[in-house]
Amino acid sequence: MQVTTEPDETTKALASLMKNVNGELRVVYYTEDQELFDNLDVEKKQQVDSFAKPFRALPRDHDMIIFKDIFNQHLRPEQILKTAYTTLANAAHIIIMEKKGTMAIEETIELLDKFEFRSPNYIENVVEGYDLVMAKKLHMWGNGL
Repeated sequence: MQVTTEPDETTKALASLMKNVNGELRVVYYTEDQELFDNLDVEKKQQVDSFAKPFRALPRDHDMIIFKDIFNQHLRPEQILKTAYTTLANAAHIIIMEKKGTMAIEETIELLDKFEFRSPNYIENVVEGYDLVMAKKLHMWGNGL
């Protein structure tokens, strides 16, 4: 699942990778623009029209969540982390991508730890122009899901 304000080449690359393994990419698109949402070319998509609202997802339904250009803008990042924790399967990954230099990396790592995501790491130079922080939800830790 990719949660983003701007589907781009990363979205296309993820969709292609998932298709190659008979998987599917679900995209949560934070936009008020219905036309942009309608033109998003993925099978499973969800529109959220406010940075104060969480996205919807079923418990333990995803192996990975990528927050791209949304974490800094969302008015309740704690709420979307809680939703992410609930929807991730055990041993699944969470990745937070923000434009280089815009993410408070240490604070983000501390917040991930607070929400029971383990082994948070800052990763440089994976996607040009972006900072990445990655962590893992481990079985039987923390919040019980």
